[in-house]
Amino acid sequence: MDMKKVFYEGISFEVFVKNGEGSHIEKTLDLLHSIQFEENIVSRIKAIDKKINILALAEIWCPDCMINVPVLQKMKKYNDNIEFSIIKREGNEKYFKKYSVDGKIKIPTFIVFDDDFNEIGYFIERPKIIKDIYKSDNQVDIIIATKKYRNGQYGNETARDILDMLNY
Repeated sequence: MDMKKVFYEGISFEVFVKNGEGSHIEKTLDLLHSIQFEENIVSRIKAIDKKINILALAEIWCPDCMINVPVLQKMKKYNDNIEFSIIKREGNEKYFKKYSVDGKIKIPTFIVFDDDFNEIGYFIERPKIIKDIYKSDNQVDIIIATKKYRNGQYGNETARDILDMLNY
């Protein structure tokens, strides 16, 4: 499987948004503009000194995609070494089968590559902190975290998960 070829067949964030419907476009752009990275996250993003390619399997109608894909765009604004490309799930499942969870290919799935398209790591659906809260079975914590997550208040955590896999 040639992930480099798949990457270059993908679309930009701008095209991704443009292909959406009204409310999905509005929510995605609102979340993009509301992301306020912590200073240490900005410093870590700016410290990336080599090209990173991120292949994103995403659909604009998906709430998790509306929340997490803008994080990639915001990261890219801080550092030109970050490139990402978006492809739809339909027709591309075969490339993401090994990242499936309980036999299902989740969106978004981000595969992070170095400049030579060697895989560095991957991000599936939600930041680790949200997954951990959901596993806790504490309904109050889950409700509070879900509300904050859907309002885009965990953008730092998505960025942190990606930065951690890059060792920055």
